[in-house]
Amino acid sequence: MWSKRNRTMRCRSCRVQLAVPQHARSIRCSVCGAVTVVGSHQDPLRQAVGFFKSVVTNISNGVNSVNSSLSSGPTSHSYSYPVVKPPFLRARGKKRALLVGISYVGKRYELKGTVNDVNCMKYLLTERFGFPADCIIVLTEEERDPYLTPTKENLRAAMRWLVSGCEAGDSLVFHYSGHGVQKLDPSGDEVDGYDEALCPLDFEMQGTIIDDEINETLVRPLGRGVKLHALVDACHSGTILDLPYLCRLSRAGYYQWENHMPPSGTFKGTSGGSAILISGCDDHQTSADTSAFAGSTSTGAMTYSFIQAIENQPGTTYGSLLMAMRSAIRDASTGIRLSGPIVSLMRRVFNFGLTQEPQLSSSDIFDIYHKPFLL
Repeated sequence: MWSKRNRTMRCRSCRVQLAVPQHARSIRCSVCGAVTVVGSHQDPLRQAVGFFKSVVTNISNGVNSVNSSLSSGPTSHSYSYPVVKPPFLRARGKKRALLVGISYVGKRYELKGTVNDVNCMKYLLTERFGFPADCIIVLTEEERDPYLTPTKENLRAAMRWLVSGCEAGDSLVFHYSGHGVQKLDPSGDEVDGYDEALCPLDFEMQGTIIDDEINETLVRPLGRGVKLHALVDACHSGTILDLPYLCRLSRAGYYQWENHMPPSGTFKGTSGGSAILISGCDDHQTSADTSAFAGSTSTGAMTYSFIQAIENQPGTTYGSLLMAMRSAIRDASTGIRLSGPIVSLMRRVFNFGLTQEPQLSSSDIFDIYHKPFLL
């Protein structure tokens, strides 16, 4: 829908809101790559003619001519497209991942270890689990592409990319390292009365992304045979995907699934697929961004303990993985160094006094000590 006042319109294909430069006759969507014609609001006939011309031009010239005009700088036309690399139009293999690390550079709440988390997770996924590098999207402040900066709209678009067109046999991974918060729940679908939310880079201006939206975007589109693993290293992240079941695990290793279906009756499950969340802490807890003694580097405690557990216990079950992560965080106060070819990349140890407990939630109930952890 076109708005003369706001100069915005929706992509004809994926319906993402697009900003329309002045005098532009068409605009290419950065998410799906589709070209949408900017129609004339006053003259429907001219709008139809313009649409026809744009289709003919697009077919005859092809995408290469567009790229050529972009790289050659301004032309004689009234508008020159900005350089746009469509990062979400990459190869769509059966394994794909979205890795997000937000440092909030220069802010009073700046984090030091989030980019390290993303780099180590990418290495783990490619080397240990066989994820193709070109099927992994990375959003950090270090990325030069403006569409890979972890803003709210970019994060939304990347989450849609991750699950778009998913089919049976697909394995999807969402990893987030950054700030998380709790907000009062106005809809009445939270057991504790609070929504959990992620904080994009521009959350102070654009707002957070609450668990209701994350569930709608990442969980509900999962069809039969599709599995999603979300690894969220953030404060207040225990139920950040709003999944129906939360696993309560005692220190002795006994577990019980809690029913977290919304009191409102809102459906929060998948469309036949599987969604599993491993979060950095319970909803009421905070996650640590730990400093290192070796190499002056930092990492998130949850990400570090997760990689350490995978490295030391290949073929582990979900229960053993969660117990190992919790044990590593409890033992952090002793200053124990962890080893392994992937963990050694990180070359860091935990700070003292970490009290967080990683959590497990799921779209379905299962035996956590018999179900193997597989990506």
